[in-house]
Amino acid sequence: MTQQAPLDTLASYVATALDRPLPPAVLEKTKHHVLDTIAAMVTGSRLKPGEAAISFVRSQGGVPEAAVVGSNVVTTAINAAMANGMLAHSDETDDSHAPSLTHPGCAVVPAALAVAERQDVSGEALLRAVALGYDVGSRIARLMGGIDARGWHGHATHTIGPMFGSAAAASALVGLDPQGVRYALSYTAQQASGITSWARDSEHVEKSFVFGGNGARSGVTSALFVESGMSGEEDAFQGENGFLDVFCPRREEFPQWVASLGDHYEITLTNIKKFSVGSPIQAAAEAMTSLVIEHGIGPSDIREVEALLPPQGANIVNGRHMPDVNLQYCMAVIALDGGRLTFQATHTYERMSDPAVVDLMAKVRLQGNPEFAGMERQRPATVRIHTASGVLERHVPAVHGTADNPMTTEEVDEKALDLIGGVYGEQRARDVVAAVHALDTTPASVLRPLLTE
Repeated sequence: MTQQAPLDTLASYVATALDRPLPPAVLEKTKHHVLDTIAAMVTGSRLKPGEAAISFVRSQGGVPEAAVVGSNVVTTAINAAMANGMLAHSDETDDSHAPSLTHPGCAVVPAALAVAERQDVSGEALLRAVALGYDVGSRIARLMGGIDARGWHGHATHTIGPMFGSAAAASALVGLDPQGVRYALSYTAQQASGITSWARDSEHVEKSFVFGGNGARSGVTSALFVESGMSGEEDAFQGENGFLDVFCPRREEFPQWVASLGDHYEITLTNIKKFSVGSPIQAAAEAMTSLVIEHGIGPSDIREVEALLPPQGANIVNGRHMPDVNLQYCMAVIALDGGRLTFQATHTYERMSDPAVVDLMAKVRLQGNPEFAGMERQRPATVRIHTASGVLERHVPAVHGTADNPMTTEEVDEKALDLIGGVYGEQRARDVVAAVHALDTTPASVLRPLLTE
């Protein structure tokens, strides 16, 4: 195999992706993630990051190519992709791909949706483009895994993998040939960025841009640049100072990941969240809710709560300023609310200073468990509640919604109905769910009137 062959294969695969039917199970899983991301966008349109994104693109005007969810704004595909990407990560309910530590849906789905509207394609083309975006973005993010001599965690930037996924989806939808795909990948490599300083953003606005808006915007920009006639570097991946050389400690795996395209679909390994909170909290929240409900535990019964997570996940959700990524807050709210962890509770900043919440948060002891190291994909957790009468313990080896314990179609629908219904009402939520399930037989354009005002 020549050195150039992997990129040849990748470019050809992207260029012909819309011609290949998805296996039935992959098609169904893709619908799950489109629906789950749409629910995230709808709810995100009512939160600060989403409101800021809508306000910004409204001020920009632009050729009316694609709609911004939760609004009456119709703007360029690039602007719509960016805004919808920010909406999709506004509330921590979007999906995640644990092997690459990325959130593909909040970038790939908005990018594909915006370009599908612009191109007026079928719903089937939209679904194939989404699955393609997950495949390409997650593979590239895998290559970025590891820690270099500077202590930089390659795939922890969160934006670069989904950016390439968005570019692949957009490139397929605008009909780029293999050489055009090469150019689009090159423009994407030049835009690759996103540092982890977002963790210091206390209002989730910059984080929403890094995880969703940046990748969606930049990926769509790459494809539309090339569609407009721009040329570029034909191989920005390999060689000295190429993308693999600069960004990818695991660059030697590039040929094998490209070779598996069409046989292995990364969307099948992507998690859907049961709770609208950060991924590392999911299993602990499931354990805590079940213990509180089953044993009738009230706040006054609790002397201490131990939460054991994989070490990396524990660091991410320890004492954060945002309620939806603060484990101590979530554990306290579950106890106070009778075993429930609602969307409203996880997005109410004021409640973090409620004396009753503060008192319980002080009783939550979060630890990274060395025995869970290397188990980020399963996201296990053990929770122990210490009471006057003893210790209650629950271990969740793989949180519900992960690839190891997936949600059913009915459960994904139920989550979407709850989130979308909270904004648009029950009937419209049901119409959205039905429309997504029928996408393989309808135009992609059926979604716009259901998702806008």
